[in-house]
Amino acid sequence: SDTEAVVSTQSTRMAEEFGVAVVLTNQVVANPDGMSFAKDSTKPIGGNIIAHASTTRLRLRKARGDNRICQVFDSPTLAESECQFSIGPVGVEDPKD
Repeated sequence: SDTEAVVSTQSTRMAEEFGVAVVLTNQVVANPDGMSFAKDSTKPIGGNIIAHASTTRLRLRKARGDNRICQVFDSPTLAESECQFSIGPVGVEDPKD
């Protein structure tokens, strides 16, 4: 939509002008097209506009217990990989057993 394009343009401009990282989030929903056997059966609500505006894309998902998984899945400078972490009282922490 037009709103997403404006946000994308303004955030890119802000990042370049001030030399800061800009974090855009995009909610995902289950993709009900019958491809439930696919590895990733989700699709972004924001469509591809946010994806095209991003340099590096990360996927965050819940793991066991309080742990979370961060997966690099689209980046010109980082290899595809993933790591686990936990969010605790002091912030981001090593994953809990």
